Amino acid sequence: MLKPEHLRTLREVVQRGSFAAAANRLGYTPSAVSQQMAALEREMGVTLFERFAHSVLPTSAAEVLARHAEVVLIDIERMISTVQEVHRNSERQIRLGIFPSFADVLTGVLRDMEPADRAAIRLTVAEPSQLIPRLGAGGELDAAIVYQVGNSGLSWPSSLGRRWVAEDRYKVVLPRGWPDLAPYRVEQFVDLPWIVHHPASSDASFFDGVFARWRLHPRVACHSDDFKITLAMAESGLGAALVPDLALRDHGRDIVVADVPWLNTSRSIFTLVRPDRESARLQSLLDALAV
Repeated sequence: MLKPEHLRTLREVVQRGSFAAAANRLGYTPSAVSQQMAALEREMGVTLFERFAHSVLPTSAAEVLARHAEVVLIDIERMISTVQEVHRNSERQIRLGIFPSFADVLTGVLRDMEPADRAAIRLTVAEPSQLIPRLGAGGELDAAIVYQVGNSGLSWPSSLGRRWVAEDRYKVVLPRGWPDLAPYRVEQFVDLPWIVHHPASSDASFFDGVFARWRLHPRVACHSDDFKITLAMAESGLGAALVPDLALRDHGRDIVVADVPWLNTSRSIFTLVRPDRESARLQSLLDALAV
């Protein structure tokens, strides 16, 4: 039975004209190449090379065999690729990461899925900076839906595929019990108490820039990186906050959501996918999650 590795070696020897050059290309020793070619000659029952002190000359039989080997090897590679693709598409488990305020989008999609498809999902909920390392080599995630606020310094390996999902605009959230601030001019926000992210986080740095741009001097009433807690604190009257649209889905009734024209701030949501983990099943889920 002919071995594919012997055919690959034959192809390289014929193309490069020596056992040593073929060995260098394939990562073998010249001795291993010579042994493979001798085994192939025994299998075929013909002489494939005229051997000289420092070179080899392929016979006509070797050249014919090399041409046929090229076709066979392409078919083998195509077969392997097809089987691997079928395997990926039939995999039952999808390992997905999302950031916390994207959970409402996901739960809506999960409700409409078949029970077997829903059971196949393995979910991780964390901030983008925690999800991205899990997409690296040996990581447990197939894909992650993340966001970036301005030039927050978020980075990811160039090997990951990137797919844009949406721009998520920030709104100003105000306690309903506060006096009406419409039409929401900048000077009305100068000395308000605010609920802000913890210092040194990427979001906090970005919001500090927003406040500085408009010469706002927030009196910090609370630090919170969890938008559900932020909204609860705003509902209680503790302070104003900047909250993205996604986190405002099904918000409580004790807040006022102000779309402040001068703010014009959003975060970019996108999916990062490991190319070696892509499948039709994963693609279908990501399509359904498009905001």
